[in-house]
Amino acid sequence: MTRKTLIASTLVLSIAAAAGAAWAQTPMPDPLDDRSVKRLEKMEKVVRELRSIVFQGRDSGKPVVVQPAETEAQMQALADRIGDLEGSLTRLNGQNETLTLELDQTQRALKDSQAANKALVDRLATLESRTGQLEAAAAAAVAPPIESTAPVAAAGDPAADFAKARQLMLDGDYDSAQVAFETYVKAYPDHAKTPEARYWLGKTLSVRGAHAEAAGAYIGAIRGWPKTSWAPDATLELSRSLIALKKPADACQTLDELAKRYPKAPPAVAGRAQAARTQAKCAA
Repeated sequence: MTRKTLIASTLVLSIAAAAGAAWAQTPMPDPLDDRSVKRLEKMEKVVRELRSIVFQGRDSGKPVVVQPAETEAQMQALADRIGDLEGSLTRLNGQNETLTLELDQTQRALKDSQAANKALVDRLATLESRTGQLEAAAAAAVAPPIESTAPVAAAGDPAADFAKARQLMLDGDYDSAQVAFETYVKAYPDHAKTPEARYWLGKTLSVRGAHAEAAGAYIGAIRGWPKTSWAPDATLELSRSLIALKKPADACQTLDELAKRYPKAPPAVAGRAQAARTQAKCAA
């Protein structure tokens, strides 16, 4: 080996030694870092559990049920949650039943109210119809011609003629009074005393049993429902004539109008009106 060769070899060895020293001073990475250590520990724990399971099965000869430690807590939490849900459902069911009951009661009350309202509307419509018919008849009615037994000529003095006809009636001479009032109605159709004359004419006809003619006279007398002392009795007498003519519905309607138009009628008229209602079998 030449000197140059020896020097080169020595230089190479020196470099190699230096590199080796440097490499030896560099720290090597730990193959088991923290994550790897945890994984290893977990695997060891699993192995231990498996060994315990195997030995338990071998010693007891019975199947082994593996149940993680967290299962019981999870099941208990689930059971608690189910219990809470059942409690909420029970409360909601109770509230729903209460609301359903209240709704049913409200609907029944509404139906009853609607039925009562309809009955009132129907009754009012019937009364208005009958009242309209009665008023129309009163407006169109005229005293029917009556055969005179002894003609009485008008003297041209309405007050005197009315007083004479009235005196005949007070004397009990109903035939002559009938003729006198008939003559007065024809002679003074627009006089203020003519409606009353029709009323007394109706009285003379009722005494004779001429109920149809009497009803016509009474209708003419109460046309417009006058506020006079004799008007309540004229209305009552009209209802009595209608009862005699076998028209109880019209009679009851007339009696209803009597109570409505003349609420302060004399007690004698009110008592006879009640008797007429009973006779006609009017609704209470």
